Amino acid sequence: MGKTVLIVDDSNTMRKIVSRALRQAGIDFSEILEAADGQLALDVLGSNEVDVVLSDINMPNMTGLEFLKAKSEDDAIKDIPVVMISTETGADIIDQAKALGAKGAIKKPFTPDLINEILSPLL
Repeated sequence: MGKTVLIVDDSNTMRKIVSRALRQAGIDFSEILEAADGQLALDVLGSNEVDVVLSDINMPNMTGLEFLKAKSEDDAIKDIPVVMISTETGADIIDQAKALGAKGAIKKPFTPDLINEILSPLL
């Protein structure tokens, strides 16, 4: 049975690029949900069963790091794995994200193979 992924990015174009890369990676996702910022992502997680989240870091309203913090404080969703997808993948920001619960990071631009390599162990 397919998994459900939530893609969180303020760029609609980037959400489409990530969706296409997921399909090209051959991972069996039955549903791909989207949110334009961290607050909307929390709303989606509150009303859907999600297996993994791919989140940008820099977004308006609620950043990826703020999203991770808020998610970690909600027992119903705190254990859903999150992988950051961002142009900002310096050690300091990724260390912050991992300290807040992120399971990994993918640097933009990325390949379907890299997505598969990072996500497969989480599913």
